[in-house]
Amino acid sequence: MIAVEKMNAAGIPLLHVVKDSAKNEKTPFVIFVHGFTSAKEHNLHYAYLLAEKGIRVVLPDALHHGERSENLAGLELNMQFWSIVINEINELQIIKDYFENEKLIDPGQIGVAGTSMGGIVTLGALTQYKWIKAAASLMGSPYYEQFSRQQIQYIQKMGIKVPLTDEELEQHFLSLQAYDLSIHTEKLAARPLLFWHGKKDQVVPFDPTYTFFQEIKSSYEEKPEYLKFIADTNADHKVSREGLIATVDWFADFLLESR
Repeated sequence: MIAVEKMNAAGIPLLHVVKDSAKNEKTPFVIFVHGFTSAKEHNLHYAYLLAEKGIRVVLPDALHHGERSENLAGLELNMQFWSIVINEINELQIIKDYFENEKLIDPGQIGVAGTSMGGIVTLGALTQYKWIKAAASLMGSPYYEQFSRQQIQYIQKMGIKVPLTDEELEQHFLSLQAYDLSIHTEKLAARPLLFWHGKKDQVVPFDPTYTFFQEIKSSYEEKPEYLKFIADTNADHKVSREGLIATVDWFADFLLESR
């Protein structure tokens, strides 16, 4: 049986999903982050299949989402996008420490994954945490600064006034560089990384992410099996079942390999 427990870890609401028989054992661990305007419950299918493999999974609610919603809408929520992303990256450490202190996870077998905003969080987290052994970005982008600039341009083209001065915007863009994996590719350190992206994606464009994949391939020459990109020709901003199964298999391969 798979146990699904609603809990609060150091102030962060999350779902804790694990095989009932392994509930009190030290297991491999995956933190799975949802997308923008979504919530933790929307990715239970990933957690269930990963738990069946013997991996403990937590699905946190990001700031202003799910149980943490403050009913922000429209521009107000959109302008919080990057503060939500950075906050979520910081909270990955809190969640990891919580479960490690409870002696429920193998600190050498930790993965991070997510869809859309969660994929963006995942790629940013790789610039911060050496403890991430394997990662999967579904519809994410590593280009923090570039993507943020494009978001602002899109808002401005719609005739919406951005509530920041040009100087404040530049300061914001520069603040994202520390988390921008496209700038800090060396921090990947050839760790296992899976991408899934639909070619028709209009929310997080396909081409920049695929370009990044091509650029980092040379750093995986010694272990090419550690880097994979699944491009879905017909998909837009929705992960296919193939992407779901590939994500589960990815973590089964890289977090369970030494067990």
